[in-house]
Amino acid sequence: MERNELQSLQELKEEEKIKILDRASNGILEKENADFLIKLIDNAENKTEVLKISALGMTYKRTGFHFDVRLEKNGGQTIRYLKKNENLSFDQGGITHKLIIGDNYPALLNLLINYKNKIKVIYIDPPYGKDHLGVFAQTNYNNAITRDNLLSMLYPRLILARQLLKDDGVIFCSIDDRNQAYVKCLFDEVFGEGNFLYMLSVVNNLNGNDNSSGMIETQEHCLFYAKNKDYFEVGVLPLDDEDSSDWQIDDLGYWKLGGSLKATGINAPREARPNLFFPIWINKQTLEISLEEQNNNWHKLIPLTDGKEMSWYWSKDKFIKDKDEVIVKKVGESYSLYKKQRPQLGDLPSKRAKTTFYSPKYANANSNKELKEIFKEKKFDYPKASFFIKDLISIANTNHNDIILDFFAGSGTTGHAVLELNKQDGGNRQFILVTNNEITDLNPNGIALDVTSKRLKRIMSGECYDESKDFKWLEKNTPYGDSLEVSEIQSIASSDHSVFEKIDEKLYGKDFENIHDKIEWICKEFELTCRKIEGE
Repeated sequence: MERNELQSLQELKEEEKIKILDRASNGILEKENADFLIKLIDNAENKTEVLKISALGMTYKRTGFHFDVRLEKNGGQTIRYLKKNENLSFDQGGITHKLIIGDNYPALLNLLINYKNKIKVIYIDPPYGKDHLGVFAQTNYNNAITRDNLLSMLYPRLILARQLLKDDGVIFCSIDDRNQAYVKCLFDEVFGEGNFLYMLSVVNNLNGNDNSSGMIETQEHCLFYAKNKDYFEVGVLPLDDEDSSDWQIDDLGYWKLGGSLKATGINAPREARPNLFFPIWINKQTLEISLEEQNNNWHKLIPLTDGKEMSWYWSKDKFIKDKDEVIVKKVGESYSLYKKQRPQLGDLPSKRAKTTFYSPKYANANSNKELKEIFKEKKFDYPKASFFIKDLISIANTNHNDIILDFFAGSGTTGHAVLELNKQDGGNRQFILVTNNEITDLNPNGIALDVTSKRLKRIMSGECYDESKDFKWLEKNTPYGDSLEVSEIQSIASSDHSVFEKIDEKLYGKDFENIHDKIEWICKEFELTCRKIEGE
């Protein structure tokens, strides 16, 4: 047992012990209680036990707010692993995206085997409504102080999510008015209050929802946290069509009229910055500029404001070096100089995002229409708009090869958004989606089978699994391409030796040449298999 201890298990133990010691040092936990929890963690046999024990010492040290922890149901002495669904998977070349069907808790544990510190963006839209959390986690809306079940369900999943994130990774969480304060406290505890970036107000219905409360509700919220704020820089948004009319293109890409090059403010007068006062010569016909004295058809321009000599923002060397970045405008009998404003996303015009996150494309009506064009009928309640997720990925400042995870994937909007963004900028981002197969009135075979997998199949290949192509989305869109690997969470008794045959290491990026290496790997990476029979 000791010899075959999981390295990742030991790392998790050390991380959780540090948190407990930190709580004790801050007077949140009694020393005796902290020592007892650490002793329990040292003797824990798997990651689930570690998280349960750590949760017992959970408090909100910054707010005084706390919840009564309800532990994850014990799955027994079983191993939960990924099994490929050959019928739902398809290979078209390109990037291989992933869809995992099943409970997201064992799915996250399985992802840790191959994706620890590799995920750039996580987006989740947890089921925070009282009727959507299942038997174990039904939020009690009559309890005005705590959301024990919701928070207990999220806590271990966020711990695992943080381990999956890269150092410069970020996580977004959509949440409603009623729960946002509680869930933010949970995020503060797991990710650290110092890594909070923004609380976005997402306007998804400008006309509002009339819930007879006295006011019209127009938005929900989206939490935005970094794994480590010091390593992250907020990205920008590409311009919508209606925002792009002011942009022009030259040999260097997009540009539009920027700020004046004549200085303003307390340091603008000539005497404050004498080195930045000098004449600039402007050709009256071509509007070309020169720093050398010219004659005849040239105008001598000096920086003046109300007849007072001022200065330029740029030095002489800067004007010479970047003269193609100068815009000359004639104003009456004189001239004014402006700089070209360049976009921040390569050759794509862009804008800074606002914390009030609004676009007509985010509207609930638009997201419902988008899904209906793929399925011809309503298949899912309250889907998110792919435009909204795409914009979140943009402000997450992803590069072209990053991985995006959604472990409450629902209808698969996050996957749709990643595919659209790759098409837009030529990226190779990979999505990983996790969803259960909850059976609903709209989806008698379950959400994963009736909605998520079928949506991805249709928009990626242009046809459904039955090879039908009669859906409206194809009229205005070209299939995105790429491949999809679909796997399901399976369980097996830890004492069943057939586990070494049933676990497919290729689903975890491995390909062993002999069974001994595979057995050693499974015993190392999967909980409970560490208990090898003595002598084997």
